[in-house]
Amino acid sequence: MGQRGRKSAASLVVSPGSAVAPVERPDAPDELTEEQSRIWYAVTGSLPADWFGRETHEVLAQYCRHTIAARRVAQLIRSFEGSEALDVVEYDRLLKMQEREGRALSSLATRLRLTPQATYDAKKSKGKGAVRKPWEN
Repeated sequence: MGQRGRKSAASLVVSPGSAVAPVERPDAPDELTEEQSRIWYAVTGSLPADWFGRETHEVLAQYCRHTIAARRVAQLIRSFEGSEALDVVEYDRLLKMQEREGRALSSLATRLRLTPQATYDAKKSKGKGAVRKPWEN
């Protein structure tokens, strides 16, 4: 039979003999470029260390690749917009590429739970925007 009543603060403190294993942040895969690796470390550094399980590493690597590809397309669009003679067909092609990269990034970010929408919990919203159903009185 255990002790009755509240537990003392001293009994709740972790004893010095018990070891807590630190969770390591994942390293960027070798196949990523230096620029893509910077994205990897920025993303993994902005979330808890255990956020990305081993099963998500390939998806995160693809997210890093698409981020850099989207930047490249944006640079090309900027250079096109600054030129005197604008080739509308080429410009349209670049805009389509930008949209495709944006969709890929959005999809991967949601799957990795990087977006606010992906991590939204209605139970924790404290009633903000919550609509009560008439039968839930």
